[in-house]
Amino acid sequence: MTYAITQTCCNDATCVAVCPVNCIHPTPEERAFGRTEMLHIDPRACIDCGACADACPVDAIFPVDSLSAAQREYAEINAAYYEGAEPSAAEVDGPNFHVWGEPVFGRGLPSDFGPLRVAVVGTGPAGMYAAQDLLLHTAAEVTLIDRLPVAGGLVRYGVAPDHPATKKVGDTFSRFHSHPRVRMHLGIEVGRDVTAEELAAHHDAVIYAVGASTDRRLGIPGEGGPGCLSATSFVAWYNAHPEAVAQDVDLSAERVVVVGNGNVALDVARILVADPEALAGTDIAAHALEALRASRVREVVVLGRRGPEDAAYTRSELLALKHLPGVELVVDDHDPRTAAAIDAAGAGDRAGVLRGLARVRTDAVSPGPGRGADRRIVLRFHSEPVEVLGDAGARSVRVTDGGGGGAADLAAGMLLRAIGYRGLPVPGLPFDEASGTVPHEGGRVAGLPGGYVVGWIKRGPSGGIGANRTCAAETVGTLLADAVAGTLPAPTGDAKAFRRLARRRNRRVVDARGLAAIDRAERDRGRRDGRPRVKLATVEELVATARAGRVPRLTR
Repeated sequence: MTYAITQTCCNDATCVAVCPVNCIHPTPEERAFGRTEMLHIDPRACIDCGACADACPVDAIFPVDSLSAAQREYAEINAAYYEGAEPSAAEVDGPNFHVWGEPVFGRGLPSDFGPLRVAVVGTGPAGMYAAQDLLLHTAAEVTLIDRLPVAGGLVRYGVAPDHPATKKVGDTFSRFHSHPRVRMHLGIEVGRDVTAEELAAHHDAVIYAVGASTDRRLGIPGEGGPGCLSATSFVAWYNAHPEAVAQDVDLSAERVVVVGNGNVALDVARILVADPEALAGTDIAAHALEALRASRVREVVVLGRRGPEDAAYTRSELLALKHLPGVELVVDDHDPRTAAAIDAAGAGDRAGVLRGLARVRTDAVSPGPGRGADRRIVLRFHSEPVEVLGDAGARSVRVTDGGGGGAADLAAGMLLRAIGYRGLPVPGLPFDEASGTVPHEGGRVAGLPGGYVVGWIKRGPSGGIGANRTCAAETVGTLLADAVAGTLPAPTGDAKAFRRLARRRNRRVVDARGLAAIDRAERDRGRRDGRPRVKLATVEELVATARAGRVPRLTR
C-alpha cells in the first residue's frame, strides 16, 4: 500500500532525502520545488517502506489505507500530480532502487579551518534552520538570541493551535537548544539591549532571522478604531504571545468580517467558529479559550478582492474547512464571476474545491448557518472593504458589491485584516521600505560585512515553514564562502565577553536551562488540564519560571 502526503506538509523536503526509490517530488533540485503547495508521493513507485513517514517533521505522511475520511482526498491529490508522467525508473541491477546523483557537499569548511562563532538573531524556523545547518555541516559555535524570553518564534506564536502536527517541527529544532556548541540568550533585543555593532564585535558573523512582525494596512476610513484588528495580533492573542495577552478582543457580535484570502485568513476564520471544547485539547491560550467559550460569533465572512481562481490560500487549508464539525462552508454568489470561475475550474484547481458548496447571498444582518450546522464561514469573492462604520467600535463594514461599483453594508462586530505581514527595520541594518526587507545578495546584507539575513526579513513574507530550509541553506552557503575567502571581519570579543555584556544590559536573560524549565512547567500545567501544554503568557511568568527552574534542588 502506498503512502500519501497530507494537509500539514511543510515542504522542507526531509522526506525526499530518505526515499530509497526517489518517488517524492518535486525535489529541491527540480524547477517546481517551492512552487507547489505541497510535495507528492508517486503511488506507482512507492514501495511502502515508511521511511518518509519516519522522517517527516510534521507528521504529514500516512499509508493510504489509514487515511481518515477528511484526509482521503489526499490520495487522489498525490496521484493526480503524476498523471501523464512516466513512472520513476528503478535501478534493477544494483543494490540501490534508483540511480543516485553524485554526492554534493555544498556547505562546509576546510578541515583545518578554525571554528566560526556565529550569532543567530531569532529562534523561529528560519533562524533554527540556519543554526541546524551550521551545527551539522561545520564546527561553528552558535549564539542563539531572541527578544522574547522563550524560543520558538512562528512555530510557537504563529501556527494555529488546532494544527498540532505542524507544531511538531519545533521538536526538531529544540534538540539544538542544548547542543554543546550552542549558547542561548533569550530576552535580548538588538537595538534595545545590544547594538548590531556590539553583536558583530563578538562574532565572526551574525545571521538575522527576525521575520516580519507587523501587518499591512487597508487604508480605509474607520480602520484605526475599536473593533478593527490585524490578524497578526489576533493570532498572537490566541497563541499567548506576551505582547498580546492584554489585547481587547470583543466577540459579542454574531458576525466577524475577515479581509484577505490567504492561509492566515482561513486560520482566524476557523478558530472563530471552531468548537471551543475541541480547542480545549490544544495549547491555545487560556484567556482565548475562555473568550471563545463565551463568544456569540456565528458567522465569519471572508472577503477576497479577486476571484476564487486567484485565492492565495492552499487547497489543503480550504479542504480542511469543508470538514470542520458543526460549521457550514458556503460561497457568496453576489457576483456572477464567482460562480462562473467555480463551474469552469478543473478538479485540481483551488476554485474546483468549492464546487458543490451552497451558494448564498450575504445579507446585511447575518441569517445564521443552514440546517445541521451551528456556525458558518462565507467566502465572498470580488469584494473588498471601503469603510468601517460605527462610533464605539465596528458595527458594520461597507464592502463593494459586484463589478458595477455598488456597495453593501454588512453588520459586524469586528473586522480582521489578513492581507499580509511586513518586516520592520533592524537598528544598524539597511532597510527597504517598499518591500519591508533587508537588502541582500544571496543572504549577505548589503554594505555590512559579516551580516546576513534569512527568512521573511530576507525574502518577504512568502513561503511556509519548510521554505526556510532552502532559504537558510543559501544564506549559510554564502556565509561559509565568505569565511573561506577571508572577507569576514575578525571579532574583538569572545563568547564569555558577550555573555557578560548581555547580562549587564539585561538581568532577565534566559539561557538553555531556563528554557528547559519553562518547557517542563508548561507541560506539567498541560498534563493537569489534559492538554499538551498550557503556555505561560507574560514575560514576568516566563522569566520567573526560568529562574526558579535553574535553582538546584537540595538533596538529603
